[in-house]
This record gives sequence, structure tokens and C-alpha cells, in this order.
Amino acid sequence: MSKRRAVITGLGWVTPLGCALEPTWKRFLTGDSGVEPITRFELTDKYPSRIAGQIADWTGGSIDLNPRALKRIDRFAQFGLSAAIDAVSDAGLDLGKEDPFACGVLVGSGIGGIEEFEQGHAKMLNKGPDRTSPFMIPKLMINAASGNISIYYKIRGVNNATVTACASGGHAIGCAYDQIINGNAEVILAGGAEAAVTPLGVACFMTMRALSTRNDEPHRASRPFDVDRDGFVIAEGAGVVVLEEYERAKARGARIYAELCGYGMTGDGGHITAPDEQGTGAARAMVNALKMAGINKEQIGYINAHATSTSLGDLAENRAIQSVFPDAAKHLAISSTKSMIGHTLGASGGIESVICALALSNGCLPPTINLENPEDECNLNCVANQAQEHDIAYAMNNNFGFGGHNVSLVFGKV
Repeated sequence: MSKRRAVITGLGWVTPLGCALEPTWKRFLTGDSGVEPITRFELTDKYPSRIAGQIADWTGGSIDLNPRALKRIDRFAQFGLSAAIDAVSDAGLDLGKEDPFACGVLVGSGIGGIEEFEQGHAKMLNKGPDRTSPFMIPKLMINAASGNISIYYKIRGVNNATVTACASGGHAIGCAYDQIINGNAEVILAGGAEAAVTPLGVACFMTMRALSTRNDEPHRASRPFDVDRDGFVIAEGAGVVVLEEYERAKARGARIYAELCGYGMTGDGGHITAPDEQGTGAARAMVNALKMAGINKEQIGYINAHATSTSLGDLAENRAIQSVFPDAAKHLAISSTKSMIGHTLGASGGIESVICALALSNGCLPPTINLENPEDECNLNCVANQAQEHDIAYAMNNNFGFGGHNVSLVFGKV
């Protein structure tokens, strides 16, 4: 019996650069920035960081529910559901005609419905506990994105949510791979969703001194691998891919963007927020991903880096990449698309998996913008400021999260 394979047949996302697949991809390739002054809530002078990657004028995206039903779904879960709807449409699937037990959902989030938590808590304090909404728990729970997608499509197979901070989306896609390969599912909607651009969300990261304060130049604030980086830019959004068993996808004539060939997962076992300075855990995740994919390191042509524009994180990842790929400067292109949209936390793995699939199918790599003065240790091809055309066979996406969570995904051209 031949090994089952997992391929990507549908893509969907909600990003600060847009939601429509092709127009948004073009904006990534031209190096546009979706970072703007925060407008989602009223800022005070106690917020040193005043910029974010926001989803402007959000009214539900592709979700065709009535306003009352939509109101019962938190913003982050709306992002996830809309991205899933677009991915299913892009895949040309009619899930109503599929075996519901052969389909699944794995969509993670690092924080979940923090907006609902904030608003519900304020309502309880101001109006009393009896005025707390009965929908508060179903809205704020981190599995709300996955649950609502499952309900929308009446999917009855695996229905799960990974919660590993900024590695959540990547972990979800890796776990979805297992379900396909092991024969537990034929189709899975996988990715991540996040909506933490809220007063509390921004305040918490701000007091950790994790956020950029380049408020007067928001488009230039996120600058991975640059010596002048001063923190990440918080962002919101979602990314969902349709993973499908290869023979099944081929039989129905599906367009195949890429194959998910394998993944690697490790832990740092060090600090709850700071990465291992040498990137040892991150490096092992990449090595494990290569091993599962059954390829050698020279075959990787592109890495979509986790690099968030923080001092410690970017340097640790750079060291990890150079330890795994000692000849990387000669054959490997690396870029951080967070330079354009900010850091979408638990949604990153979903959005960046969409980017890897498009890079493989289109032969064009999005840039790392704002890279003007590279870190001294970083002598890699970081696709600085302009997209590069490369016909690559394999791409890797790295996601690392607070708690010491590391995940690397390997995608291949089909």
C-alpha cells in the first residue's frame, strides 16, 4: 500500500493587506505595508505603542449568516470562518456532498476571544453579574473558530484547536497532516485565527516591552533582521488551507497548490517568553521537518521565517537557520512577511502557509521590507525589500511561540 499524501487544494485568508486571495498576494509581492495607526479603540497617552496590522471595515467577510447569528461569534472566530469559507470555495469543494465524518477542522489560536472577555468583564463590573451575556463563553473560548467552522459546514470528523501561542496555526496544520496521512480524514480545514488588537491585548504586550514604538512611521515599524528593529507590530487576521488526500484530489481534478510533506515540533524547555539564544530547539524542529519530509537540506529553496522584528527572536532564528543550513547564503532565500502585516500571533502559521503554497505555485518569493541595515550575524539572502523570482521545489515555514513551542512545516511542489 502506497503512502498517503496530503496536498493543499484551497487557500483562504483575512489579512491587514486584504482578504481576496490574488489581490492580497499581489500586495505581498509588491512589498505593501498594512501597518497603520490603531483605530479599533480610543488610545490614551499611556499607550507608547499606537500601531497595528488591523482588518479595516470588517463586516463579516465571506460569512453569509444573518447579523444576529454573526453577533454571536467573536471577531477572531469570524476571521477564521471567513478564511475557511474562501478556502473551501477556492478548492471547488461542496462539503454538503462529502461524508461529514471524513472531513475535519483544525484551527488554532493563541489568545482567542479576548475582545469578548474584555467587554463582558466590563459589563459585569458596571451592570452586575446577572447582565453577563450567556454567549460570552461560547464566543471567547479558543476553540470557537474551529467549532463554528465545523457547525457551518456540518463537519463531523476531527474538530480540534491547537493553543501554542504564536505557533498555534503551524501546529494545527501539522496535526491536520497526521490525520490525512493516517487515514483518519480525507479533507481537513486547517490554520489559525487571531484578533488581539484590543485595549487589553495591546497593553499586555506593551508592558512586556515587546511592541514597536515607531508610531510616526508605521509602515517602517516592522523590520525583521534589521539592526534598528525595536519590537513587533501586533496584528490580527486568519489563514486557512484545505488539506486533501492526494489521490482523491487528483481524481476529482482539483488544482493542487503544493504538498505538505512533513513537519517538526520541539520545545525549548527554557523560558516562558524568551527563545533559546542559540535557537537549538528551533533548529531541531527544522531538522525533524526535513527528516519527515524525506528530503535533504539542499532541496529547501525558501523559508518563510517566524522573524517578528524582536531583538532576541530574530537573532535566535538566524542562528538556528545557519546551523541547519550552513551553506544557506548560497542557495536559500529567506523572508519575513510579518514585515508587511505585523505579527498575527496564532494566525501566523495559517497565513504563512498560504504564502508558501503561493510561492511554490507561482515561483515568486515575497520580500522582507524595511531591511535597510541587516543584523551583523545575518549574511543570508533575506529577499530584502523586493520580491525575487525563484523556481523552488520545497519551502519551509517556521513558527515559534511563548512557552518554547517550535514548529516547522515543509511544503513541496507537486
